[in-house]
Amino acid sequence: MDAYEQITRNVSEVVTEDEVRALAESPDGKRAYVGYEPSGVLHIGHMLTATKLIELQEAGFEVTVLLADVHAYLNDKGTFEEIRDTAERMKEQFLAYGLDEEQTEFVLGSEFQFEREYVLDLHALELNTTLSRAERAMAEIKSGESAKVSQAVYPLMQALDIVYLDVDLAIGGMEQRKVHMLARDVLPAINEDSPTCLHTPLIADLSTGIGKMSSSTGTTISMEDSTEDIQEKVNSAFCPPTAAPDPDDDGNDRENPVLQIFEYHVFPRFEQVVVERPEEYGGDLTYDDYETLEAELESGELHPMDAKTALASYLDELIAPGREKIRAE
Repeated sequence: MDAYEQITRNVSEVVTEDEVRALAESPDGKRAYVGYEPSGVLHIGHMLTATKLIELQEAGFEVTVLLADVHAYLNDKGTFEEIRDTAERMKEQFLAYGLDEEQTEFVLGSEFQFEREYVLDLHALELNTTLSRAERAMAEIKSGESAKVSQAVYPLMQALDIVYLDVDLAIGGMEQRKVHMLARDVLPAINEDSPTCLHTPLIADLSTGIGKMSSSTGTTISMEDSTEDIQEKVNSAFCPPTAAPDPDDDGNDRENPVLQIFEYHVFPRFEQVVVERPEEYGGDLTYDDYETLEAELESGELHPMDAKTALASYLDELIAPGREKIRAE
């Protein structure tokens, strides 16, 4: 696998391909970043982008994790003291999940976002951005019918963070796409380059395969989950014997979240996946790549329940170190 393939593995969008290929020519010492609101324990969404950061570290990138305490405050996630306590706990969980401590810099937003130059640049972006443009970018963070002024400023700060963190590559889930496109549009107005971006996929709702997995609307998986919790959630997950399920009765598109988690979480972290089965049912199945596992689920060689049992085991192995950190606090 060459550097470009490693950098772009399992991403939904590359913005732009030429820019990422230029980074891939000499990735050593380049810097990538993801920003996270410190608003709780790591869940499967955090883990997906963290997995991409681990792959980028393996490719030679240095990584910055922005623990966005000011953003969390603007999004009404608690007092600064509460948010910073959460940020410290999340840092430990990210390291337990597998980020290389030597190649990872953890930064609080409040370390630089109150500086005079940052604030003046933020005001300059405000002057160059219409309210409707900001509202489109903040769609993923808005709660309720009415947007707050703080939420309109939020995506402009995300754009400016890319400049002040001095990174070469911005990483985010597809829900961050609108923010990154805003950044590419508005940063040239203050004589800064448009950022290069990678967007990771969204895992479908675990129980239905429809929409995005979210703790607010359905079942999700987090580092708080016990082995038994993970087994219960995965065993009850939507998993038809195909990677392309038919739409539901209302015409909603569906994904297979069990296969998605294998593809985006398990195979990037394990060289081989073993599905254990009794000899009377054919014995163990061993997979060196995701594509073969998917094909055998489609063919019927791999039963969905056997796939779920294996997935629960591998997910538990990934989550266990972070879970122990939480329990030790």
